[in-house]
Amino acid sequence: MYSRVNYTIVGLFVLLFGIGMVAFSFWLAKYGLEQKYDLYKVYMRESVAGLSKDSVVKLHGVDIGRVKSIRIDPSDIERVEVVLAVKEGTPIKEDMVAHTTMLGVTGLLAIEINGGTNGAKTLRADSQHIPVIPSEPSWFERTKTQVISLAERLNSLVAQTEKLLNDQNIQAVGKILAHTEALSKKSILLVDEINATVYAYREAVGGFNRDLERMTDAFVRVSDESIPAIKKLKETSRNFNRVTLKVERTLDRGDYNVKKILEPVLVDIEILSAQIGDIARELEANPSDILFRSHKRTHAPGE
Repeated sequence: MYSRVNYTIVGLFVLLFGIGMVAFSFWLAKYGLEQKYDLYKVYMRESVAGLSKDSVVKLHGVDIGRVKSIRIDPSDIERVEVVLAVKEGTPIKEDMVAHTTMLGVTGLLAIEINGGTNGAKTLRADSQHIPVIPSEPSWFERTKTQVISLAERLNSLVAQTEKLLNDQNIQAVGKILAHTEALSKKSILLVDEINATVYAYREAVGGFNRDLERMTDAFVRVSDESIPAIKKLKETSRNFNRVTLKVERTLDRGDYNVKKILEPVLVDIEILSAQIGDIARELEANPSDILFRSHKRTHAPGE
């Protein structure tokens, strides 16, 4: 009797537990059915290996949905069409972009959505239209593209270097260097010649300046000797003019004592004639002495 009661209790417990599990399953199913999703499309031109149905969709690192389907775009076989199921109410903006991202080191991919501003227009999904989220290359794809571009540039640089460093160009560069060296030597010689010419020119100018100074001194001495005679001649001329005027006035008055009038003039004329005669004799004897001989200054008594 005691064992039958135990079996009955155990049976009831199992029955109630089974009924509870079934009810809990229906509750979970009902909760899952009540969750609504908006559909969005993303077109990608890179490989999506590692991305599969039910892969995670993230917005700024937050799970917002799952990948619903993946297929080749029928209208453009060079791109892949990925349909995303995003939780209803999640704000997807027009300036957001989607790309693939790797989950850890597993090799599995997820869809990451980045960007977006509050002022941008929200993409609205409905049953008749599925909006498209713009895509951009993933970090791995951008890195691969940059590496390939860098490799192509290196190959081009190596090819250009090989063309530049061929035997013909090396010989040409050697000739250019040899000609440059010869030109440098000639330039140095030319500079030396120019320096020598400038030095000779300076010496010539110095000699000319010295000769000019000597000539200037000689002319000064000639001026010192000739200017008194010229002044004397001018003074005599003025005296002669005064005498002439006096004679004219005397004649006008009727006074004909010409000897007395002309006496001072005759004296000056005799002195001037003597000086002119001395100069003429010196010119006949040695003309160069008049210009270039050195004259000692004669000091007056008491100097």
